[in-house]
Amino acid sequence: MEEIQFYLEDAKDSMDKSLKHTASEFTKIRAGKANPSMLDGIMVQYYGAPTPLNQVASVNTPDARSIVIKPFEKKLISEIEKAIMNSDLGLNPQNDGDIIRLNIPALTEERRRDLVKNVKNEAESGRVRVRNIRKETNEELRKLLKEGASEDDVKKAEDKVQQLTDLYIKKVDELVVAKEKEIMTV
Repeated sequence: MEEIQFYLEDAKDSMDKSLKHTASEFTKIRAGKANPSMLDGIMVQYYGAPTPLNQVASVNTPDARSIVIKPFEKKLISEIEKAIMNSDLGLNPQNDGDIIRLNIPALTEERRRDLVKNVKNEAESGRVRVRNIRKETNEELRKLLKEGASEDDVKKAEDKVQQLTDLYIKKVDELVVAKEKEIMTV
């Protein structure tokens, strides 16, 4: 019975991580508003090692349409600029020697629809991750059945795993609705 509880808790933790991952992927999908987390995936060459942008510079949003990046070391400004241009964000950095400014263009209706499609694709990936966790947990529970666990306990645990799966898929769907609303709001 303790093993069953362990697998249930492990499934919940994994589903939680999957939900957080989906939410963090959503923050990378820009909704026309400047957000420092848009730059979370950008790596800068720092003394030969790829380093996250937020560890080599301060990233601020002075207003809703721009991001200002101030490197901790002035010589990094060209590396940061290069990393942003090579990213898939489609932003054009403006370098004034001290800071880099990114202007976030207003979204067209067509671009908004594309972003909503991206959100839905990412959400589906999140749902698939949750379902895979359910599948793996149920396989582990069935192994316990072969090892002598009671059939009733395993069946109850599988029902709980299904309830967790339904709950986390619902949470992913709620994230989609919120992000879609954010993107479509002009």
